[in-house]
Amino acid sequence: MIGKEIHKLAQKLWPLNRSITGEGVRETLAEIKKILPTLKVHSVPTGTLVFDWNIPKEWKVNDAYIVTPNGEKICNFSENNLHLVGYSIPFKGKLPLTDLKEYMHTLPNNPNAIPFITSHYKERWGFCLTHEQFESLQDGEYEVFIDSELFDGELNYGELLIIGQSEKEIFLSTYICHPSMANNELSGPTVVTFLAQWLLEKEKPKYSYRIIFIPETIGSITYLSLNHKQMKQRVFAGFNVTCVGDERAYSYIPSRAGNTISDQVALHVLNWIDPNFVKYTWLDRGSDERQYCAPGIDLPIASIMRTKHGKYPEYHTSLDDLKTVVTPEGLDGGYWAMRHVIEALERNQKYSVNVFCEPQMNKRKLFPTYIDWQTYEQVKLMMDLISLCDGKTSLLQIADRLEVAIWDLYELCDKLEEHDLLSVNE
Repeated sequence: MIGKEIHKLAQKLWPLNRSITGEGVRETLAEIKKILPTLKVHSVPTGTLVFDWNIPKEWKVNDAYIVTPNGEKICNFSENNLHLVGYSIPFKGKLPLTDLKEYMHTLPNNPNAIPFITSHYKERWGFCLTHEQFESLQDGEYEVFIDSELFDGELNYGELLIIGQSEKEIFLSTYICHPSMANNELSGPTVVTFLAQWLLEKEKPKYSYRIIFIPETIGSITYLSLNHKQMKQRVFAGFNVTCVGDERAYSYIPSRAGNTISDQVALHVLNWIDPNFVKYTWLDRGSDERQYCAPGIDLPIASIMRTKHGKYPEYHTSLDDLKTVVTPEGLDGGYWAMRHVIEALERNQKYSVNVFCEPQMNKRKLFPTYIDWQTYEQVKLMMDLISLCDGKTSLLQIADRLEVAIWDLYELCDKLEEHDLLSVNE
């Protein structure tokens, strides 16, 4: 089960302190590059204008914690990197609990969870802790220590281009900008890493692949600012890959257009993997599909997920872990959902029958020597497939009409091509 290998990579990446910039992002890309040696790591300097945004300063954390009046160290960044509000500025000082509470963040409705809070574009500092711990704090003077740095540096992202037989591209994007959370962060890049490895091991694929590992929002805006003209010419399908690691559900967010080939393939695959999948609308968007489908960009990008971001109770908290939320089985399901989608795009060709009328199947030994009800059902799908191969109808359309999964037709198409009964209509 490939989900076990994906889970091992997620465990390796778990402790790294990822944000939209910084060493955690570079360390994450370095680990991915061990599996994908041809991955290119790019850097964009602080202050660079990318559409309506600027690349922010780089953030580094050396240490952060709070010491209680009785000498106990709490909110220790080295124990859990969610304890420190993302992009916190340096601070050292003593505060009474009444003042310190203004800088503390909890989830009263989820009292055992440390929330994930960040402040990328406004300089401030703060700590996150469970509401249960917050309620137990005693009055007195607390020592606050945040050894962090904000400086002109760079934003980093990883890019892998796999050249296929066609210049047409399938685009896969995932993000690497959250600290230790499993479904909302690590499931996406780890699943995409192993999808990319599979694609690299294939003989030259039909289509080319553009695969990127980026910080969410600012990363996609940056990448589009550098590449959108080429992408609009070449990308004909694509997916934003996130939240693909739990076992609770499958779900889907359409592209803004809602009727692209990405949407059609996603719906087909999910209908066969899990007919009870949750179908969201464009108005439920929340990740980088916001940028890829923005007016003027208009790329055909949809999202296939397990449980959608914001729709599971552990979302953006310390409870989004690699034990109870993200599992090898969940990651395996996310991987195969995306792999089915890619294979469907690769195999979604238009076939023409090479003979007039119904072909003589017995002489090609494609029919059994006798027909009964059971053998009739076995050959009926093949004959129905042939009857619809008019050179105009795609294999995905044929599968939908036959009410079968598209992958149930691959072997039949290959067999009929081998016997020169079908040919691809380019």
